Parts: sequence; structure tokens; C-alpha cells
Amino acid sequence: MSSVLLNVRDVRLPLDTPGVAEARRTQAALTDQLSDYVLPRLVQLDAPLLVVVGGSTGAGKSTLVNSLVGERVTESGVLRPTTRSPVLVHHPDDAEWFSPDRILPDMPRTFEIGNDSYALRLASSTKIPPGLAILDAPDVDSIDQGNRDLAAQLLAAADLWLFVTSAARYADQVPWDYLRQAAERSTSVAVVLDRTSDEAVTEVRGHLARMMTSRGLSDSPLFTVPESALDSDGLLPPEAVAPMVGWLHDLAADPKARQLVVRRTLDGAVRHVVMRAHDVADALDAQIEVAESCYREAEAVQRTALDQISTQTSDGSLLRGEVLARWQEFVGTGELLRSVEEKVSRIRDRFVDGMTGKRTRATEVLDAIESATCMLLVEHAESAAEQISRSWTSTRPGRHLLDAQRGFDRASRDFRVRAERMVHDWRQSVLELVRVEGADKRMTTTFLAFGVNGISVALVVTMLARTSDGGEAAAGRKLLDAIFGASAVDDMVERAHADLDSRVAALFEGEVTRFHALLDSPETFKSVQAGLRESARQAEYARHADFLDTESTS
Repeated sequence: MSSVLLNVRDVRLPLDTPGVAEARRTQAALTDQLSDYVLPRLVQLDAPLLVVVGGSTGAGKSTLVNSLVGERVTESGVLRPTTRSPVLVHHPDDAEWFSPDRILPDMPRTFEIGNDSYALRLASSTKIPPGLAILDAPDVDSIDQGNRDLAAQLLAAADLWLFVTSAARYADQVPWDYLRQAAERSTSVAVVLDRTSDEAVTEVRGHLARMMTSRGLSDSPLFTVPESALDSDGLLPPEAVAPMVGWLHDLAADPKARQLVVRRTLDGAVRHVVMRAHDVADALDAQIEVAESCYREAEAVQRTALDQISTQTSDGSLLRGEVLARWQEFVGTGELLRSVEEKVSRIRDRFVDGMTGKRTRATEVLDAIESATCMLLVEHAESAAEQISRSWTSTRPGRHLLDAQRGFDRASRDFRVRAERMVHDWRQSVLELVRVEGADKRMTTTFLAFGVNGISVALVVTMLARTSDGGEAAAGRKLLDAIFGASAVDDMVERAHADLDSRVAALFEGEVTRFHALLDSPETFKSVQAGLRESARQAEYARHADFLDTESTS
């Protein structure tokens, strides 16, 4: 069962899908049920029987608890709603069972009398038999949400419900909602009809008994407490509660009967947890569907952007404007056509220019290409972010995800900087490619005339126009063919472009990842769902095995 608890706690339902609010409430209730009752009770099956007294506002629960114990251990709330500290009464010999890790482990303990703190007040009394503990819970129909939540939590931690109502409130809807839950979970329940006049007891008791039968509680004991005057300690006359006291004391004194009550409630709680765990798992279907849609849309936009960038860095799109002007200056001076016949003095001048750091036309062309490529990447990143954001916000779950976020309709703030760094690194890799491939050609006249920068310019320009029908890169291609040969040039162009595509993909992966970071991946949702279903199945197998063991030993 511990695996069920871990898996239920691990479930995330962040997307605003239909029915998710109910699924979240179910998840929270299951977590409380497991940690507050199922796991502690499985570990300590011999612990005292915990009877939780709950019911309607004004039904007289506190008075009943005091009267069952035989002394004043809990105080009634004079004003309603009253934020009350629930009181757990036990025999002094059973104190060790109610340490913080026994029941309601997340609820602090106190021994102070008072109703103004959120804590479980422990009270010992020799008038209550060993093996039995009684817990006074807040009203299930309190107008205070905190009291209602606490009442539900305490009832879910009970081995036995002692549900108190009155002639005036027994048909109210809220108490019956709780009793219906008890019947669904096979929780052991006893119903107390309190504060009932002699004239009304027969009619009201009969009607209440019929309601219990129709709602699956025909086997639950029904006790009647007549309207009675209280003594000086605020207790009911002993004879008014004698049948109930006798029944509870008999349970406490009979280990086998006590175990039957515990096992029935525990078995029902486990069955209920298993069933509702599958409900939570079912709720993940909608989360998976939305996550798949969001991931699919983001990845589709990214793929489109990458495809467009790959196309625009090979179809001549970038060979315009500043890039084209710089390239034309480079080839238009006649350098490229007359390069082979250049004099040695011209070659020497180029070496001097390189050594002194003088900017050459080749460097200017590379700078222009670098700038144009960065601009292209930024434009596509901005467009992709806007498209993904628009797509996500067209649905309620996606809109809910992005409502609390800012800047997701734009590229990341540092995208331009990262793009500039990436393009510059790619430029350096092209230079290195030329150096490596031209290692055995460096002393040729053509290579010396243009150097690594000049030949790199020709390679990049050829790459940018490799699928273009235009002739802008024709001169560069002739130069490369003359140095390396056509086959080698094709390979270098392919490698340079593939390298750029790879770097661009890595750069854009960071952009789509920031969207993915807003929600778990579909695979994560599916893994959690599968884990929850499997742990629920294992818990059901264990429940049946335990039931068979109990049957064989009884």
C-alpha cells in the first residue's frame, strides 16, 4: 500500500482539463486516507479501536462523548462555527498507540484544553476501557470550511463511525452524503438518533431505519438517545446511553470482534482507495491528451522554423542586401578572376595584411554573412514563439499554463546573444574546415592568393546558394573547384551546411524546451499513470490475499 501512497502523491494534474478539480480532490482525499488511516492501521492492527463521533450541527456530539466516557473530556462550542480542537479520549495504558506516527501523522498533538488551535488534543481517562478510543470531531455541516474539511479527515481515519443526528436533522442531505460514503467504503458505522422526544421516537426511528436500509446500512446498529435533562457535569443520565456504552465496552473486551470491525473498515478503505486510484489514473488521460497536443504543436512549429532556416541558408535568400554588396565588392574588383596571375608582391601584401590584423574584404563578407544569419535566426525564433503561444492560448488548459507566464510570445531574452555566439562558432568551424582540407594545397598560388579567409568566404557563399539557380556564387564555386576539385567541394559544402543545421537545431531546442518546461511530457504522464495503475492492482491482489488468509484462520 505504501507504493500506492507514493504513486498517488506523485501524480501531477497541472492542466485545466474537464473534471480536473474533482480529480484533484480525489487525489488529496486518497492521500489523506492512506497516510491517516490505511498505512498506520496496516502497521498496527492490534492498536485500539478508534471510534470517531461525527454528525450534524447541534446534534449533541460533545455531550454524547462526555456521557459515553462518564466524565467531561470535551467542550461544546457555544458559538457556531467554532474552530475546535478535536479530542481523542483513550485509556492511560493505550497512550503509546497515539503517538504522532500512529494516526493523523501530520496533525500536531496537544494536551491543553481549548478550541482555538488546529491540533489533536489527547485526553486519557480510566473510565474508558483499554482497546477503545473515542474521538470527538467537528460538525460535518459546519458553515466553516476548515471544520468540514477536518471532520472529513477525521472520519476517514476511523475504524468505526458513531454518526450522531437528531430528530430535527436526521433527513438532512449533508449527513447522508457522509453515510453514503461510509456504505460505499464498507466502513463500520453505528448511527445515534439523539435528542428525540418520547412522542417522536417511534416514528422518527422507524423512518431513519428505513432510510438506512435503502442506503446500504441495514447492518449498522441504530441507537436512540431520548431527550433528557443533563446532570451538574453536563452528562446524560447513564441509562440513556447504557446500550451504547455496553456495546462499545463489549467490542473493547473482545479482540476477535474488535478485529472484525477493524478488518471490515480496513478492507473497505483499501478497496475504495484502489477504485479511486483508477479514477485518478483515468483523469490523467485528459492530461496526456493536452500534453501531447501542446508538445506536438510546439515541435511542429520548431520543425517548420528549422526547415525554413535550412532552406534559406541554401537557396540564395541571404545573398542580398549587405551580404550581396560585400560579395560583389570582393569579386567585382577582379581579384577572383585575376588571382592565379597575381604577382608575388600582391601575395606578400596579403600576408602582411593578415599579420597586422588589417580588415580585408573577405572578413567584411564573413561579417555580413554572420550578421544576416543571426538576423534570420532571431526572426524565426520570434515567429515560432508567437505561433506556439497563440496555439497554446487557443485552448483553456494552454491558456491557464501561460496566464501566469510572461514573455512566452517572444524569443528568450538572451536568444540574440546565443545566436550570435553560435553563428560565430560555426564561422570558425568553416575556417577550420578550409584549413584542414587545404593542408596539402597551402603553397599553391591560388590558395596563397586568397588565404583561409578568402577561400572560406567562397565556401560559405557557395553553400548559401547551393540550391539557387542564380549566378551570384558562380565565381566562388570556380575558385573552390580549382583548388579542391568538384567532388571535394560538394562534400565541404554539405558538411558546412549540415554543421550549421545541427547548431541551429541545438539553439532552437532551448527555445522549445522553455515551453516544455511548463508541463510534464506525455511520456512522464503515461509513466505516472502506469505506475499508479500497477500499484493499485498490486494493492487489490494484496487485499484479496489478506481476505483469504483471514477466512482460513477464522
